[in-house]
Amino acid sequence: MLINMKQLLTVAKENQFAVGAFNVADSNFLRVVIEAAEENDAPAIIAVHPTELAFTKDEFFHYAVSRAKNSSVPIVIHMDHGDSLASIMRAIHCGFSSVMIDGSLLPFEENIALTKQITEICQPIGVSVEGELGTIGNTGTSVEGGVSEVIYTRPEDAQEFIEKTGIDTLAVAIGTAHGIYPKDIKPELKMDVLQEIKDRVDIPLVLHGGSANPDEEIAQAVAIGIQKVNISSDYKYAFYKKCRQILAETELWDPNAIYPECIEAAKAVVTQKMTLFNAIGKAALYRQQNIQPWRSEQN
Repeated sequence: MLINMKQLLTVAKENQFAVGAFNVADSNFLRVVIEAAEENDAPAIIAVHPTELAFTKDEFFHYAVSRAKNSSVPIVIHMDHGDSLASIMRAIHCGFSSVMIDGSLLPFEENIALTKQITEICQPIGVSVEGELGTIGNTGTSVEGGVSEVIYTRPEDAQEFIEKTGIDTLAVAIGTAHGIYPKDIKPELKMDVLQEIKDRVDIPLVLHGGSANPDEEIAQAVAIGIQKVNISSDYKYAFYKKCRQILAETELWDPNAIYPECIEAAKAVVTQKMTLFNAIGKAALYRQQNIQPWRSEQN
């Protein structure tokens, strides 16, 4: 069942769990996420970075939208780190039910203006909007980028940003980075910052750069009030580690011979994340509340 982010995370917030947003850039990873969600009766988010959409092409996501609509569990298809009005409009025309506009590197007032413009376009047609305040670090191991020095989200700014933009969800910066952390770096999330933001605002909160962080810190963040955790590198790494092993040990060349074990390796990571986020079995809540499939003027 395809729904939007507001529908998805309202239930997560009410029931104190988080939903994983898994970046997808081909049909294998789409299978991984949706099949893991269905096998665990868990909601899930298909996240797509602009570079991933450029790689897969619009037509692929016509298939992805169809697959989500016919799934037995709630699925959101979400533009991750949309960088312009053009990238947002492309996602909408592909049938995405949610978008993120990332103005985090802009001055505060410019970020507000850009994000408000996107909410005014998207919300009337039922497309949820995520904004970002503060910056996410960059380990140098992800196409999503980031900055060398994290700027933490100021709780008072978060409150003002939400009030002035009308966004549905807010991505906050509490010390994470995109990608896999180098061995000499140990991430430490600032839970006091997250708690103060949570105390000031009432919309669902998002944690970017969720891969490679200690499980106990992610679980604590979810307990405080994170409702969406972005995961990309962790499950892609598992997929390609198994792929490299198969290619090194065999002379196989057919995708249907190589990829099944890779898909299962990645699904194991997705299942572990869903368990960590307390999302296993939570699709039942959407059925109990009779959450309806997402409709927009684009459908």
